Amino acid sequence: YGGMGLDFSYNIAVAKEMGNIRCGGVPLAIGVQVVMATSALTRFGSDELKKEFLAPSIAGDLVACLGVSETEAGSDVASIKTTAVRKGDEYVINGGKMWTTSGCQADWMCLLANTSEGPPHRNKSLICLPMNLPGIHIAKKIDKLGLRSSDTAQIFFEDVRVPCKNLIGEEGVGFTYQMLQFQEERLWAAANMLTQLEILLQETIDYTRQRRAFGRPVLHNQAVHFRLAELATELELLRSLLHRAVDLYVEGNDVTKFASMAKLKVGRLSRELTDWCLQFWGGMGFTNEVLVSRLYRDLRVGSIGGGTDEIMLSIICKHMETLPRK
Repeated sequence: YGGMGLDFSYNIAVAKEMGNIRCGGVPLAIGVQVVMATSALTRFGSDELKKEFLAPSIAGDLVACLGVSETEAGSDVASIKTTAVRKGDEYVINGGKMWTTSGCQADWMCLLANTSEGPPHRNKSLICLPMNLPGIHIAKKIDKLGLRSSDTAQIFFEDVRVPCKNLIGEEGVGFTYQMLQFQEERLWAAANMLTQLEILLQETIDYTRQRRAFGRPVLHNQAVHFRLAELATELELLRSLLHRAVDLYVEGNDVTKFASMAKLKVGRLSRELTDWCLQFWGGMGFTNEVLVSRLYRDLRVGSIGGGTDEIMLSIICKHMETLPRK
């Protein structure tokens, strides 16, 4: 469908490389296109749907977005309220989506909606939804703390009609498809943010080596030097975890636990590292002229988007092996 047919490790290589972009919003928009909005379509979509939506998305002719989160259902995906009721050969969609990255400019949405009254983990489906249909209302572009170059939309659906053939895979399996997609999303986020944190750490080392206070470089204070050394060690540990998870995933293994660990760690480390680095930049770090202040804002969402830290912890607990008794 216009792609190179490479395995997922190449996605991670791209994610890491795009960490060199000096903001979080641009890599996020590309990540949504590559591993979030098109992942389920690539795996489970019909040939017809792939030709209509996937091929032009790969070519860059269409912008895609992912419609999962709602005002009262973020990390708790099972609680979404948007419905897609089958009427003849169409679904009639009502409800709304929140925190939709690229939603203001998207040509189509990978929409998760309730297609039956069954149990919440078996009543959801994914649908390719063109964004130019009557009844789709983009309520507003959300004004955010960070990621300001990435548009995030609130969207409402009022009796939106879409052909049933736009269903991705099987009806009622959308929740499962979405959970599989989350693993790729979380590994992508860890890889992308890892590079950004490495760059920030190196720039902080360079700055504290040049900046002098009380007659010597700030870096030559043991408290500063040791803290930066600890942060460098944390980055290396995260890198090892990420590479292990990706290798296992490419081999066909379930990496839910390791992907969740990587997502948890990169979210928390991004908060810790950007905070310490901003502190070591002093007053200059509190300006909008340097990278540290931008990443302090842009990377904060790492502990929220794609599943909060608390959700990651719960997933890790569910996948922990029983500890041997003494």
